[in-house]
Amino acid sequence: MNIKPLSDYILIEPVTAEEKTKSGIFLPETAEKEKPEQGTVVAVGLGRKTASGKVIPLDVKVGDKVLFTKYGPNEIEIDGKEYLIAREDDILAILT
Repeated sequence: MNIKPLSDYILIEPVTAEEKTKSGIFLPETAEKEKPEQGTVVAVGLGRKTASGKVIPLDVKVGDKVLFTKYGPNEIEIDGKEYLIAREDDILAILT
């Protein structure tokens, strides 16, 4: 299924949570895990429209690894796979 976000929305594939802590302890699937804060941009909209109708292009592009607010994006499922959809304002940084 092809998805094309509208306006300044961005479709993000979240980075999966680590199954092992830094000290080497494996986390069971029943452990409460933190919401992801990093992901890869899968699709982007055209940009935000101003009051005069001019489109301001987005700063992120497909393939960028991004850092985003923990509770800003909405969780969606497409073809059995988890994604996040967020506004450009929810993106904090592009990771290089």
